[in-house]
This record gives sequence, structure tokens and C-alpha cells, in this order.
Amino acid sequence: MSAVTAAVTSSAKVAVNPHKISSLSSRSPLPSAISIRSKRDIPLKRLILVTCTATGDGAKPTVLVAEKLGEAGVQLLEKFANVDCSYNLTPEELNTKISLCDALIVRSATKVGRDVFESSRGRLKVVGRAGVGIDNVDLSAATEFGCLVVNAPTANTIAAAEHGIALMAAMARNVSQADASVKSGEWKRNKYVGVSLVGKTLAVMGFGKVGSEVARRAKGLGMRVIAHDPYAPADRAHAIGVDLVSFDEALSTADFISLHMPLTPATSKMLNDETFAKMKKGVRIVNVARGGVIDEDALVRALDAGIVAQAALDVFTKEPPAKDSKLVQHERVTVTPHLGASTMEAQEGVAIEIAEAVVGALNGELASTAVNAPMVSAEVLAELKPYVVLAEQLGRLAVQLVAGGSGVKNVKVTYASARATDELDTRLLRAMITKGIIEPISDVYVNLVNADYTAKQRGMRISEERVVLDGSPESPLETITVQLGNVESKFATALSESGEVKVEGRVKDGIPHLTKVGSFEVDVSLEGSIILCRQVDQPGMIGTVGSILGESNVNVSFMSVGRIAPRKQAVMAIGVDDMPSKETLKKIGEIPAVEEFVFLKL
Repeated sequence: MSAVTAAVTSSAKVAVNPHKISSLSSRSPLPSAISIRSKRDIPLKRLILVTCTATGDGAKPTVLVAEKLGEAGVQLLEKFANVDCSYNLTPEELNTKISLCDALIVRSATKVGRDVFESSRGRLKVVGRAGVGIDNVDLSAATEFGCLVVNAPTANTIAAAEHGIALMAAMARNVSQADASVKSGEWKRNKYVGVSLVGKTLAVMGFGKVGSEVARRAKGLGMRVIAHDPYAPADRAHAIGVDLVSFDEALSTADFISLHMPLTPATSKMLNDETFAKMKKGVRIVNVARGGVIDEDALVRALDAGIVAQAALDVFTKEPPAKDSKLVQHERVTVTPHLGASTMEAQEGVAIEIAEAVVGALNGELASTAVNAPMVSAEVLAELKPYVVLAEQLGRLAVQLVAGGSGVKNVKVTYASARATDELDTRLLRAMITKGIIEPISDVYVNLVNADYTAKQRGMRISEERVVLDGSPESPLETITVQLGNVESKFATALSESGEVKVEGRVKDGIPHLTKVGSFEVDVSLEGSIILCRQVDQPGMIGTVGSILGESNVNVSFMSVGRIAPRKQAVMAIGVDDMPSKETLKKIGEIPAVEEFVFLKL
């Protein structure tokens, strides 16, 4: 049955003035739910997505910086953590050090494989990749071990794009070869005649941040730009005058090809003998992305056959490449030692960006640059923040209502919202409900990264349901309901009519609140701890319980009573700042009108 909720605010602490509370409880008629809240600011609990495992004595976390990082980033880290800058570590040395570290920052040279996560023995919580590509990090192992992987995808975008354009122009005009010739005492102007960029077709393979910036600059040089990227929106490409085309069309029509895709199983050796054969004879290739996307032996064959006129490469399959590499030594190949992000501005920007991401992750903040967790924009993260806290707390409440020995296997989550289904991303919320359910009953550490994996490993099935409400979709959610099926409850009142443990909550003024237990409506702030009592609805109950808590110096932050009808059964929900003693709880349980109660720690 539906209950109406009315809030009555008292300027006194509830436990200190039980007489005032008693008078409130004896007024007639009363609404079916009364809420009494102390006048104090309730800070929003920080999102615990990645928790630093430093010792509990206030010690700082330890961050291992395994490759050179800009001084600005190191200084930012040192304000928060103990920073160990140890470069050029062997794999054995890295595995030895990592068990003492909470976070690891690398660039592209250090391989962070499964052995690193196993050696960390669960302490490593964040890996920061100072740059964009993450092919040197085993994401599957990181996810399995609950380690968040963050990168710095924006700070070096312009530097990489500029380097791509610089290589393209230098290649087209034979700059590096002519420079070497002049320095050796030669003066061969006719040998180094180049080609113009104006009017040529450039195919940008991968139209992400760097690729789109290369396209902008190439347009400014008078080139016709086409692009291939199966995930790029056409309107974004058209906005800067770029046509999206198929992979084969890009290869067959381009005079210049610039590579900007990540290295994945799908892109590994994407340019090979077969694809080179599809290219226009005399094509020129630029790669500032990842060396592995080109079959280097096939590129040498294409150069020798005249299919590829020139190549300009900043990255290689193995770095550094062998000194006798045929590709590096080829007279029509221009090479640089992975300098895409190597500008003073980019180095400082990357250092700051990755340091901020790592510190934020260790502080438990949502990371918008996480690469092995749901990618959600900063705006959505900010909007969902109190609801993520609500989701975890409802999970913690629900599982504590389960009687000992009952295994949680079936979880149903219902989201009530006025927003359309495709406008509400619930992955964050599902992950935090999983965290709330599993952590209180196991020694498993759960975060946003490994929540789904951990639930699957424990045989826990989570189903989600969305209820579309009428009204304005200003807030993302009205309520979240968590139900645990096929379990017994230590607080029978928490069972719904269909027999599941059921709790419901909403966000009010930025603060998560518990609004329903079983079929009873309540209203209590979800922080600290909660005492739930099923009682006979009669005058003086609020005052009686408040007096017991006050006598034990237990401060009450919030109190709410929900009932079916006057003088029938009611549920009292009491938020407390401190954990009551067993004797205090016993006294509450001995009140004649109290039929059952439970203490829940958040």
C-alpha cells in the first residue's frame, strides 16, 4: 500500500530531546510516514571505485613511476603519495617492486602483463598509461585483478597530429635524405625533387582525436581528405569537410595514407601484402600510431616493387628496431624514434593528465579516462555520482538483511526514470550494486572494473528492469529498487509480497535516502548506520527509542516511521552516527511494542 511521506525538521538532536520527539509522535492525525532529521550538513560520500590499500595508519599510498614523467606530473603525485621513480626496470625488478605499490605509471616501453598483476598480490589498484595506446597493458588480467587502467588520451593529441603532418611534408620533399646528403658534402638538387601536397588525396585511417586533427591540418594544406573508421560519426567528419569511405576505397584512391588506429587483434598487420596490392602505385604512407599495424617485411617488399613510393615512420613493431633493419635503412623511408608526443607542451600535459587520473582513481573518484571500465563522459559521471553512492548502499543494505547461510544468486534491479531507455546508462549503477552486495559477505575486493566478472565467478545473476515514468526527465532517476530472490531474511519485514528481500531508495537534495523496506515506506539518509524496527504503531515509540540511544550517547542523524495504517504495524528507520553497543540494541529489542529489529552498518 502506498504511503505519503512528510518531513518534520527539528533544530535539536533527536536523541537529546526525546520529549519533543514524543510529542511529535503522539499528534493526531499523523501521515503514514514521519521523518525527523537533525539540522546538519551531510557530505556526499565519496565514490569508492578504486580504493588505495595503504596501511590504515594514515600512510600515503605508493606510486611507482617506471618511465620518465614530466616534472609537473611528479610534483602533483608527490602531494598525495610516496613516489618511486625507477626507470629501465627489468621485468624481474618490476615484479619485485610492484607488491609494494598501489599505482604504476608507464609509457609505451614497459610491458604490464599478467605476471605484474599476480606479483602485486592484490595491492596494485591503478595502472596509468602516460599516453593514448594501452597495447602494452594486459587489460584482461587488469580487469580480473580489479585494477583500473587509465590513460592520458588528450594531452598529446596536437603533438601527434603535428608530427604526422611534419613527417608527411618531410617525406614528400625528401628533407631527411637531402639533409644527410648536404652534411656529407654533396649537393644533389636533382636527386631530391619531391611532390606537392596540394590537390593530393589523403586517406586518414582511424578518425579519432589525432586522426581528425591531422585531417584539419591537411585540409589547410589544400589536400582532399577522406577517412576510414567504422565507428566515426559521419556528421563529425562532414563538419570538417572529410568524407568517410570504405577501407578498400581509401586504399585504392589515396595518394597519401596516414595511420591513426590502435593496435588490436583486428588491426595487427592491417597493411600487408594483400592490402598493399590494392593501393594506388606510388602511394606514400605515414605512421605515427602503432608499429604493429604494418607488416614491416611486406612494406619493404612494397617499397622495392614501387607500389609504395615512400614511407615515414615514427613507430615500429619492436622498439627500438634492429640496427640492421632493412626497413629503417631503406633509402625511401624517413624515420623518427617515436617522437609523436615529444614536445615540451605535450610532455607536461601528459604528465599532469595521467597524474590527475591516477590520484583521482586512488581517491575513489570516477575516472572518465578508464579504459577497462565503462567509458562515460565527465558530465554524465557528475550527474550520476549521488546515484552511484545510492546504488552501492542499497546493495549493502539488502545483503545484510539476508539470513546467514543464504547464498545470493538472483538479484533484480529496477530503475524508475522519466528518461527514455537509451538515455540512461546503468552500467555504473549495476557495478556498484554488485560491489555493495558482494563485499560485506566476502573477502573479494570489487570495483567498477571487475564487478561483472566477480558476479559471474560467484554465480550471481543480475537482471535489470526499467520503469518509464511520466514527467520531466530533469533528474536521471526517481528510484532504484534492489531485490534479492530465493533467500531468507533476518528481518522478515524486508520481504516483499512475492518473498524477495526488497529495498528502495532515491536521491534527495544530492543525498541518497532509503525510502522503502519490503512494503513499508520510510525516509532515512543512507550514511553511518541504520537501525530498522518493526513495531506496533502507538504513541511514544519515537521518544522511547530516542531516549535509549541518547542515554548511550549514540547520536541520531535521521529518524523515520512508515506504517500501513494508524495503530497497526509500522517500521521505524533510525540513522545513527555511532555503532550502538550490544546492550543498547538489546534494550531496543526488549521494548514490548518492538516485534523485530536489525542493525545495519553502511
